[in-house]
Amino acid sequence: MNQRLAYFEVSPELANQYRNFSMSLKKSAVVREFDDLVSIRASQINGCAFCVDMHVKQAKIHGERALRLHHIAIWRESPLFTPRERAALAWTEALTTLAPHGVSDAVYDAVRAELSEAEISDLTFLVVGINGWNRLNVAFRTPSGSADKEYGLDKAGLN
Repeated sequence: MNQRLAYFEVSPELANQYRNFSMSLKKSAVVREFDDLVSIRASQINGCAFCVDMHVKQAKIHGERALRLHHIAIWRESPLFTPRERAALAWTEALTTLAPHGVSDAVYDAVRAELSEAEISDLTFLVVGINGWNRLNVAFRTPSGSADKEYGLDKAGLN
């Protein structure tokens, strides 16, 4: 598929402000802890090839194990994730695929058992952020790997 439009060129001020929002998230310890897992899982759910490609490469650069990357899609059945990671992944899925009546108390209670209120709030902004990027890149068909050099993702050794 061909890219529909280059939104950073068409709307540079808005795109750069959104990038700044995403970069500001990195100041949060819980965002740094879950960024790779959450970004990959939301991107898988949303079918965003550009973001799955980008975040898998970032995770590899960050030292994530290959098997865990393969298991993100099956995290419920996998023994490779901690209770905190499971809570973050469940929260990500609940916010990415909003049910008609919102997020259930059971999902909230499960994430609240593992994370503080501040961590849940920061994690929620991370999920909001990646879902926005997914929607932009799916809508405009941004080609996978097209920003590898710009973001240093060629260092992942995945091509």
